[in-house]
Amino acid sequence: MTLEFAPASDTALPLWLVWAGDPLPPAAGPWPQACGFAGRAGQICLLPDASGGLSGAIMGLGDPAQAGRDRFALARAQSLPPGDWQLADLPQGLDADQLALGWLLGQYRFTRYKGATVPGPRLVCPAGVDADRMLAIAAGEFLTRDLINTPASDLGPDQMEAAARALANSLGARIEVISGTALLKQNFPLIHAVGRAAASDPRLIDIRLGDQGPMLTIVGKGVCFDTGGLNLKPGASMGLMKKDMGGAATALGLLKMLAGTGAAAGLRVRVLIPAVENSVAGNAFRPGDVLSSRKGPTVEVNNTDAEGRLVLADAMTYGAEESPDLMISLATLTGAARVALGPDLPPLYCDDDATAQALQQAAMQVGDPIWRMPFWDPYEALIEPAIADLDNAPSGGMAGSITAALFLRRFAEGAGRYAHLDIYGWQPVAAPGRPKGGVGQGARAILAALPRLF
Repeated sequence: MTLEFAPASDTALPLWLVWAGDPLPPAAGPWPQACGFAGRAGQICLLPDASGGLSGAIMGLGDPAQAGRDRFALARAQSLPPGDWQLADLPQGLDADQLALGWLLGQYRFTRYKGATVPGPRLVCPAGVDADRMLAIAAGEFLTRDLINTPASDLGPDQMEAAARALANSLGARIEVISGTALLKQNFPLIHAVGRAAASDPRLIDIRLGDQGPMLTIVGKGVCFDTGGLNLKPGASMGLMKKDMGGAATALGLLKMLAGTGAAAGLRVRVLIPAVENSVAGNAFRPGDVLSSRKGPTVEVNNTDAEGRLVLADAMTYGAEESPDLMISLATLTGAARVALGPDLPPLYCDDDATAQALQQAAMQVGDPIWRMPFWDPYEALIEPAIADLDNAPSGGMAGSITAALFLRRFAEGAGRYAHLDIYGWQPVAAPGRPKGGVGQGARAILAALPRLF
């Protein structure tokens, strides 16, 4: 899979984009009407030349009143024949950057376990679009998707470390990893407890990019597979658990975007990933155990399947010890978030109004939606059990995403500002620019919001 734009060329075929009900380009002649072209979203009509070859194509955009539903409309044009194409015009209501990025995102194919794929169509980058920036954003998203789509047989904590090292080395970033019993010696008891039953040692991955400026610390949940531990998930719920490292994958993709676009210049960026597998063995942590945390508070384990907040707690405490200006956690954390907002819309938790507004506004501008939810302080009592300082899984099941966020907030103390995104990391049904499978959520929103965050 090659991520690229086509070079500008006189031989690139024209592609017209047409809203349903709008006049067709005169150059198309009567052919589209004869073929039943109606401008439906994604409908493509190939235009013949006098010799029977191709002279161009028209693609429908659908109802202009629903334009906001399909920001990456041009991703649908991936079904065009191979060759080079260029936009013949830019219809009103469309953003050239979003079209170009949509085209690139639509190129994604997960081909690791398949043979070579047939080359697809290429687009000449539209005028006024920063091609290098769009390519860098797409490359970061492709890294995230590749990591999430890779099964746990080929992406455990050790391979997550290898991927992080490869990225850090390519960016000239510094990386340190603490693994196995060294986690206990250096006071990361929750990360060790969750991952100790797995064949691959648990570890904490720490990447740093930049030496001066405000500090942005990103903490990504890296549970490479989640059986649920001794509170074993049913088979139907375990099938997608290779994606439980979606927060870590998104954090690495975001780091690649920050470096590739130059957005990291003038910042100190730190990425922390607790990489574990939540497995079942004789030494697995148990329901009812009381665990110590790096920060100090004890945690009663009332469900071993609520392990993500445990590993994040130690990593966030470590990150907060340097008092970053902004800490953001990214995690495929709760089913409650999916019940509330569905797979496409991750909840955002943030106490700082300016930070939350910057993130939410940027998210809507770039088509990477998030929705603010409350840190509802009255629910703090729900995460305070009888025999320990904190409860990792309050009984009753209500407000599960909020109580998880409140749990994490306890370990963000010391950071100047804190935001948490409870992402899904998976596209259950293919959509323009988002094939079925692993998907990044929140990274492009954070990237776009940076000028307003620092």
